[in-house]
Amino acid sequence: MRMGNPNLKENPLKRALALPFRGFLKTFFPITYVKLQYKYITHHTLHLKNPVRYTEKLQYLRVYTYPKNKEVSRLASRDGLREYAHELGLDEYLVPIYGIYRTFDEIPWDNLPSSFVMKCTHASGMNAIIDNKDSVDKKALRKKFKKWLKTDYGKKTMERHYSRIKPQIIIEKKLDEEGHLPIEYKIHVFNGVAKSLYVVTGRGQDIRYTNFYIDWTRFDGSQFNGWKSSDVPIEKPKNFDTMILVAEKLAKPFPFVRVDLYEINGKIYISEMTFTPAKGTLILDDDRCDFEMGAWLDISKEVKKK
Repeated sequence: MRMGNPNLKENPLKRALALPFRGFLKTFFPITYVKLQYKYITHHTLHLKNPVRYTEKLQYLRVYTYPKNKEVSRLASRDGLREYAHELGLDEYLVPIYGIYRTFDEIPWDNLPSSFVMKCTHASGMNAIIDNKDSVDKKALRKKFKKWLKTDYGKKTMERHYSRIKPQIIIEKKLDEEGHLPIEYKIHVFNGVAKSLYVVTGRGQDIRYTNFYIDWTRFDGSQFNGWKSSDVPIEKPKNFDTMILVAEKLAKPFPFVRVDLYEINGKIYISEMTFTPAKGTLILDDDRCDFEMGAWLDISKEVKKK
């Protein structure tokens, strides 16, 4: 029997009552905060002493393991990932960059091409896609990046491995696929083995997230947070086997990591590594998939270290 989602709609009253205490709990009772957050979002009780669900094990890694791992912090940063890929001999898969800068005002705007992508190295979602630099409101953009660079993303999201990362701005080549933002392949690697992925299509237009097992059969039950899957079939990329090898090579030392990749005109690009996707607070379409993926993830060595 298919198990339905918990109610995706937030309770405005509960949220309003909790807001004044959120900062206090994050600072003085971080584990309590994470347990309450997990319960509020997923409607499940978080068991950290004996985690079984995939989302529970992600919470364990989030609060106990990854904040202590300096290598996780390095690879969660966009510049650190580039260093790591170079060390593994994977330079051919790196997105070309135009520079890395400590502040917005250091950027040599006149030397940049017309289009590019600006990203903060220390956070997720703090990005700007520049289609034409001559039409950009640089004053507004400066203000935005100044705020982002001052943000302790790890403290904000309680993913403390981000807090170690030096805030900088990395400027990358803008990747296009027939005039549109490219399809992204987010491969989930469990204890060094790629087991599943989801494919992001229609970014910037009608975004869709479609889940697959690693053999490219549909994994619809792992669809999460009410996101919609594609209405049309998605073809497996030409170099998918190589993408898996790249993802597994990058992820080998870690219990779990999601490796994001592109394939454009037959060429593979590494996008980023995400160690605790959506903070681990995922609401899966079929609750049984939480246990299925939980069985894939062995964190027994991490539990023994604690």
